[in-house]
Amino acid sequence: MVNGPPSFTESTAFQRDSGKNCKAVAFSKDGSLFAWCNGQKVNVVNITTTELLHSFDLPKTVCLEFSPKNNVLATWQAYTTAKDGTAGVPNLQLQDLRTGKCLKSFIQRKQQNWVWLGHCGKMVYTIANKLHLQKVSDFVLSPGAQPTKVAVYVPGSKGAPSFVRLYQYPNFGGPQSALANKSFFKADKVTMLWNKKATAVLVVASTEVDKSGASYYGEQTLHYVAASGESAVVQLPKNGPIYDVAWSPNSVEFCAVYGFMPAKATVFNLKCDPVFDFGTGPRNAVYYSPHGHILVLAGFGNLRGQMEVWDVKNYKLISKPVASDSTYFAWCPDGEHIVTATCAPRLRVGNGYKIWHYTGSVLHCHEVPSEQEVWQVFWQPFLDGVFPERAVRYQAVPSELPRAEPRPAQAYRPPALRHKPAASSKLHEDEPPQNMKPQLGGGDKPVSKTALKNQRKHEAKKAAKQEAKADAHQGPAQVKPAQSALQNAAPAVTTGDPEVDKRIKNLKKKLKAIEQLKEQAAAGKQLEKNQVEKIQKEAALLKELEDLELGV
Repeated sequence: MVNGPPSFTESTAFQRDSGKNCKAVAFSKDGSLFAWCNGQKVNVVNITTTELLHSFDLPKTVCLEFSPKNNVLATWQAYTTAKDGTAGVPNLQLQDLRTGKCLKSFIQRKQQNWVWLGHCGKMVYTIANKLHLQKVSDFVLSPGAQPTKVAVYVPGSKGAPSFVRLYQYPNFGGPQSALANKSFFKADKVTMLWNKKATAVLVVASTEVDKSGASYYGEQTLHYVAASGESAVVQLPKNGPIYDVAWSPNSVEFCAVYGFMPAKATVFNLKCDPVFDFGTGPRNAVYYSPHGHILVLAGFGNLRGQMEVWDVKNYKLISKPVASDSTYFAWCPDGEHIVTATCAPRLRVGNGYKIWHYTGSVLHCHEVPSEQEVWQVFWQPFLDGVFPERAVRYQAVPSELPRAEPRPAQAYRPPALRHKPAASSKLHEDEPPQNMKPQLGGGDKPVSKTALKNQRKHEAKKAAKQEAKADAHQGPAQVKPAQSALQNAAPAVTTGDPEVDKRIKNLKKKLKAIEQLKEQAAAGKQLEKNQVEKIQKEAALLKELEDLELGV
């Protein structure tokens, strides 16, 4: 255990364990307790007092989790059955950290899908409540204080769509008690992400195979589901995989990294409207700082480790450090420092970690000898509010280590061209960042709803005039094919009855939306169930419109 910035010395609160069979480590939520399994025992120490609290004889433990109140430790060992096929012994155990006794043990075959309920003050070992829902394959509990909410995912079968439902504990009375429901067809698996305030969930729905053949990685769609019942598909302007999605700690914005390389990154609000577009670049991950004031876009894994550090409030670029060969990234709870690490088994060479300041300075670097491996690196957690938010800095903080300046990668050139001047050629043009907030007159102040509405009306009128001029120049021989009965109809004539005129206007609006859906379907886009149902109502709407216009 190493002290954090600025000392980086080995901590005296923890006696180094040099055993070769350490399989699992865990901090408590507030960072006061630390547990690890060294292949012989599970040990628990108090970081503040440096006291060894307990040792449990559980040598095969591979997963540890403290309860929210720090009074119980859950340990999980791989489940095994007896040679004759009879059931094995319980492998998920709850250890009382006050007495050192085992409170309860269960059989839990999977390492996933067992979690502490965030508001448990005392442990209850009987089933307190049950959600009766067939074929639930995944669930996620909301963070924060009670009342706890739960998002459940049920995969589709026999032509029925997959769906995600949100419930509030303990109201599990069936579909009618659900807070929200979102169904979709294209989903073999989903990832569900609650925001910090538990007001909404982002759902990344993935298919194993992209039937269009556009992507080797399958197809992904992003859905927004609010606890208030609202839901929407997040429209991503660029086709391709969704690499990462993250909520801002303020719970009112989220950032998505998506699209074929070079990937786009966009911040959206709760209406799923784009707020800021970071343009394109080599990135596949996004990380908000604990206070939400800084955002890092990074390209790890098969990318070169480029990072972009942004001031979220002003959307200004702070620094562009490069952490080559990194397999892990995490913000320090102070919102000032970052750790990047190269860990096994993803990479077995060059293992180690670096501590950075977000302005791009490397403050500490630790590399292990070539015969050793680093398996895991993480910060000691702290509760919210321990570290206050500081003003954003743009000037790199001083460091005793040299600033890492990576050599620019040279494109391969055939031997015959190496002595000739390099021709500047790009496979693609990078898109620059742009503010997506609607602005009027180029000013920095946000536009009022009325001003924005008037601006849109003006732009629509201008576009209509230009289209009319273009049609006049084309002549009758070049008139576009008829698109719909609505578009080819004569100019609307008022009936004299305001209510009837209003109904006619609404019907035309619905028919126009149906026409757009039909065009999307013709272009090969997969429509959702409710969109298909809208198209099926077209004939009835046309008949109703005709009756109203004729005064029937």
